[in-house]
This record gives sequence, C-alpha cells and structure tokens, in this order.
Amino acid sequence: MERSIFNDNYPLAQLGLTIITALSVLVIISLISILIAIPIFGINITTLTSPGLLTEPKNIGLLKYLQLFQSIGLFIIPPFILGKFFSGNSVHYLKLDTPLKSYRFALVIVIMITSIPVINFLAALNSMIRFPEFMSDVQNYIDSASKSYQTTTEAFMKVSTFKGLMANLFIIAVIPALGEEFLFRGVLQRIFTNWTRNIHWGILIPAFFFSACHLEFYGFFARWLLGIMFGYLLVWSGSIWIPVFAHFINNSFAVIAYYLINKGILSEKIADVGSTSEILPYTIICIVISGFGLYLMYLKRLERKI
Repeated sequence: MERSIFNDNYPLAQLGLTIITALSVLVIISLISILIAIPIFGINITTLTSPGLLTEPKNIGLLKYLQLFQSIGLFIIPPFILGKFFSGNSVHYLKLDTPLKSYRFALVIVIMITSIPVINFLAALNSMIRFPEFMSDVQNYIDSASKSYQTTTEAFMKVSTFKGLMANLFIIAVIPALGEEFLFRGVLQRIFTNWTRNIHWGILIPAFFFSACHLEFYGFFARWLLGIMFGYLLVWSGSIWIPVFAHFINNSFAVIAYYLINKGILSEKIADVGSTSEILPYTIICIVISGFGLYLMYLKRLERKI
C-alpha cells in the first residue's frame, strides 16, 4: 500500500527530499553551533571568516567543534527524518535492527586491516594523475584544494595526549562512520538502487558522491573503492552496522597511527604503508586476503534469510 509520493516507488522524489532535508538541517544545526560557540570560544563572526582559521593552531579546538556539529547536522539527523518520511520506521528503514552474528565483525576487521595497503597504493596511483596543459586552471585548483585538505587533516590529527586521541576517535572515526553510512548507504544507496533497478549502480553512484564530498581529488579513487566496499557489505550482511563498523575501523586506524607517530612510537612511513613499490608483494598478499574476506562475506549473505 502506498503511503505517499515519498515511498520507494518514487526515488526521484526521495532524492529531492533527501537533498532539501540534509541541507536544511545542516544550516539549522550550523547556526545553532555557531551561536553556542561565540560565548564558549570567545569568538565573533570575523574569526569564523578569517583566512587563517584553518592554519592557526589555536583554532583547532573550534574547528573540531564545528565539524562535529556539521557532521551531526548533515549526516546523523537527516537519515532518521528521511527514514520516518519514507517508511514510517527509521530504525527498520536504515537496517539498524537486523540481527547479526559476531563472526561478521571479526571478518570485517581482517578485511579492513588488510585493505589499508591496497587503499594507500590506489591513493598513490591517484596522486600521479595530472591534467593536460589546457586544463591548468583545474590542475591548480585541485592542487590548492588538496594542500588545504592535507593541512587541515594534519592539524586535526596532531595530538599527543590520550584525551586528544579519544576526542579524535569520536570526531573523526565514530561520528563519520555512523553518519556517512546512514546517509550514503542507508538512504542514498537504497534510492539509487530503486531508481536504476540495479544493485550495482545503486552501490557505485552513492560511493562516487561519498568520495566527492570530501573535496580532495588525490584520494578520490581510494575513497570511491572504500565506498563501494561499504555498499556491498551492507547488501551482503543486510545490516547497516557492518559498513559502519568497517568505516570506523578504517578511520580509527588512521587516527591511532597519527597519534603513535606524534608520540614518536611509530615512523611516519607507517601512514603510507602500501603506497610504495618496494612492498608491492605484501600489498598483493593483502589484496588476496581482503578479497577472500569479502568473498566469505558474500558466501554468508544468505544466512540472514534462513
């Protein structure tokens, strides 16, 4: 029985409502967070629009605060509103209530750890891409955006205390893992699957936008591959918690690695493991292991239907 023009039979209407809802909630939450930040951080609007906002160390706490609320406004809240609109039950719509066996989480850990060198290797190949001379303006923009992204990332990751590590894990690993999976896999993947009537396009298209929204070209194909992997994990497991966990493992590995590097416990080279040809044989072994793990997940896809 059709509830409204926003059910699964009308994916284009759902997509339009998704965009409107996400942007509206983002604006509202961002404004609220800024109003709260003014007395807490002792700032004004001029501070928020300052060119040095991203580069001054004293502003890192403010930036993390703003990113937290922006992530909640764009990724966490809208999927629950949309799930209610689209089906009447957000928990069921987002596949938060699918029962799971613990071995799936163990399998995800193996898949994600062994895929890290593969992702880094793909990112290294991606960074070698250069546009022709007549597209120099595009190349310059990409280089500038990439440098800004790298500067911000390094500033966010530069912590050497346990408290800073926990804060980064929450802001960079927990919240994005929940929110981005709820929106891109929980909502958009379903919309594009219904629209194209093809599960593979339903996975590929949201994964493309998932990567694009990070606004960093030199890691685009690596993140696209991650998004595709998360999409298939959702389809094969039937639960949003599996891609959420996979996303968390990926992000938390980076957060912990940077923390140990800042503490002097690990070499900086660990962050780029797999990106050089010297360890290509090990990267190939990791491809085999992670691929086999994904194959096992695929084989177990029917268990939830029994």
